[in-house]
Amino acid sequence: MEKSNKRNSFSGSLGFVLAAAGSAVGLGNIWRFPYLAAKDGGGLFLVIYLALALTFGFTLLITEIAIGRRTKQSPLTAYGRLHPKWKKLGIVACIIPAIILPYYCAIGGWVLKYLLVFLTGGGEQAAQDGYFTGFISGTYEPILMMVIFLAMTVFVVIRGVNKGIEKTSKVLMPILIVLVIIIAVFSLTLSHTDEGGTRTGIEGLGIYVIPDMKNITVGGFLTTLLDAMGQLFFSLSVAMGIMITYGSYVHDDENLKTSVNRIEIFDTVVAFLAGVMIIPAVFTFEGAEGMAASGPGLMFITMPKVFAQMGGLGTFVGILFFAMILFAALTSAVSIMEAVVSCFMDEFHMTRKKSVGIEGAITAVVAVVVCLGYNLLYFDLTLPNGTNAQILDILDYLSNNVLMPLVAIGTCILIGWVVKPKTVIDEVEKTGCKMSRRRLYVVMVKFVAPLLLAILLLKSVGVKIF
Repeated sequence: MEKSNKRNSFSGSLGFVLAAAGSAVGLGNIWRFPYLAAKDGGGLFLVIYLALALTFGFTLLITEIAIGRRTKQSPLTAYGRLHPKWKKLGIVACIIPAIILPYYCAIGGWVLKYLLVFLTGGGEQAAQDGYFTGFISGTYEPILMMVIFLAMTVFVVIRGVNKGIEKTSKVLMPILIVLVIIIAVFSLTLSHTDEGGTRTGIEGLGIYVIPDMKNITVGGFLTTLLDAMGQLFFSLSVAMGIMITYGSYVHDDENLKTSVNRIEIFDTVVAFLAGVMIIPAVFTFEGAEGMAASGPGLMFITMPKVFAQMGGLGTFVGILFFAMILFAALTSAVSIMEAVVSCFMDEFHMTRKKSVGIEGAITAVVAVVVCLGYNLLYFDLTLPNGTNAQILDILDYLSNNVLMPLVAIGTCILIGWVVKPKTVIDEVEKTGCKMSRRRLYVVMVKFVAPLLLAILLLKSVGVKIF
């Protein structure tokens, strides 16, 4: 049993990088990145995303990891350790993963359901119109799938940092990468002929990677910039307490600069391959119109239709696809739960087992409400950003569109202006390595990142900027 005064650590750089990458490579990479790339000019989005990952994303990622390692605390208590008057920011940072976990487990249950459907030969049935809606609007089955997924998450987290999180990441992440590569390569070999002519996966790849500058405007460019920046929150797991938590488990002699670079590379490559995996396949069988789907619509409606048109091979590809999605969802859910569990352990000096039990129970109750939001508790609400929402969407909007930008802005102000960037720089350089992009980091954390985040927050709450 793990005591609060005996903090576990990752065994080495590989364990940390794979665990952090496992957190970063989640549903946001796979169902949001390809859609945004297709919507925002293909290669133009990719170039902007890469530039932001090396500047904006690097700034937020290395800041949170350095805060975690410097304080050896979870987000709930880490901010207070840096400056006593900033402890409230840690409370918000702890609330975010607590909000995300219930609806993430509900979605994880959906993934598990579709994997079971394809394993039992029901892929064609899953491709029928109304199948997904019929499933999530059911009363009992979505709850059952959610409970199983939550139990898998609890099983990993309760085993601790080394035997649970690190060991699981070392097994699942290599498998996930292999599956992504296999499906991506297969997607490029596809071709399909219908009334619109013959379309191929290679043509779909061209739409994905070649910048479309024909109709680009200043407003369109800024929209792409904000879309890419918002995607970085999903891709890098920043501003939700996870990287502070994982950073607190990193040994003092580890090279943070190298680890952060590897996490960035890992995450960016997987996000790119997710697009190679999905966009060519969707374009081949559904045309350009099919690429307009995102979120659950892409994952659970469009992709099963694509698999159904592959013939007998579609079932096998569907199994690989949803197994890969399940691994990605599980490693992310583990990191989200760990962020909350570590907060309980640090603030209230609970054992890991008790902390997991409390967080698991809270998550289960809220997740049941999320599942019932599509049937017994259904309602339709328009959010400030103009989208229609149910319970799941409200929780997602509150955490991702409001609280995460607020925490990121607060973190930049704290580091950039209160305790100064030297706090992070010294933490990175204490092993003797010089922090690359040092001057860039100072400018980003003090000026550029807070400004971009403020614009993103205003847009999220419905303020028309351009």
